[in-house]
Amino acid sequence: MTTAVPSQAVAPKAETAGPVISVRNLVKHFPVRSRGLLRRRIGDVHAVCDISFDLMRHETLGLVGESGCGKTTTGRLLLNLVTATSGSITYAGKDLTKLDRGKMRPLRRDLQIVFQDPFASLDPRMTVNEIIAEPMRIHGLYGSNQQGRGKVRELLRTVGLNPEHGNRYSHEFSGGQRQRIGVARSLALRPKILVLDEPVSALDVSIQAGVINLLEDLQDELGLSYLFISHDLSVVRHIADRVAVMYLGRIVETAPVDELFRKAAHPYTQSLISAIPLPDPRKERTRRRILLTGDVPSPVNPPSGCRFRTRCPKFANDLTEGERQKCVNDIPALIDRGLGHQAACHYAEAVKLI
Repeated sequence: MTTAVPSQAVAPKAETAGPVISVRNLVKHFPVRSRGLLRRRIGDVHAVCDISFDLMRHETLGLVGESGCGKTTTGRLLLNLVTATSGSITYAGKDLTKLDRGKMRPLRRDLQIVFQDPFASLDPRMTVNEIIAEPMRIHGLYGSNQQGRGKVRELLRTVGLNPEHGNRYSHEFSGGQRQRIGVARSLALRPKILVLDEPVSALDVSIQAGVINLLEDLQDELGLSYLFISHDLSVVRHIADRVAVMYLGRIVETAPVDELFRKAAHPYTQSLISAIPLPDPRKERTRRRILLTGDVPSPVNPPSGCRFRTRCPKFANDLTEGERQKCVNDIPALIDRGLGHQAACHYAEAVKLI
């Protein structure tokens, strides 16, 4: 059963109507093989299951969920770094899932990624100048070494680093500075889309704010579109225009950011929002908490019907036996609730939690 395609609500930062990239019914299964010499295929990890969304021009789409829900795989699929099992990813009139490495190469200039770990994503044997210049050299974006050095210095200034430090190695920088180097490297090819895979999760809170502000300034200046992957809803609330919530490989709710935090309709989204700490101690003591029980099911053998039902407090406490059977048997589709808000729950009900 395919999910409904989310409606294309215009984000506040969007300057041009229409999506820059469109995902339709995207599926990714990773094979599970037995041990030993034969290595027979004995199952599949259902990492991404029939998801659809649009990324609009000059907007930030936040993709949130627990670890292992398929967020990072979705980001890598979007860039064709991982081959999709089925579905389509349309960019510039082309389906990226149908392109081989040679045809994909010219498009990689437009599609870049900033990795989660700034300590592991930079080559320790290369200077910062070499790290940032490498993608420009590979794609032939400058004619001379002097021209290349000038562009590297400009990029370092753009991300708030001293160009005089370009001859240093990555281990000589702090975590926040390394992440800025990663951003500079991703901007070297003048991309249109950036996949930001947990770009601040490994950083201290004070450093996170600086990197987030940098990303917002760069988006305004360069007109970038972001897919911002995170498990931290507080960060997503600050930077995103729209939010898509994933659970066990499926998108269960999507909405403009203010609408989602004001009227979350899916029980899983409600539980995530209820866990966000509030700065006011009195409100924090009296707020409603939605606690989930049990562990996330295995993506090798996900539950039938609604995948969230094994942990859903509504399923456990509020539904009749007949209603529970619907959750067990039928996969809920994303139902439009107006204002670009969709929720994949048979018994969705908006709840104000903050």
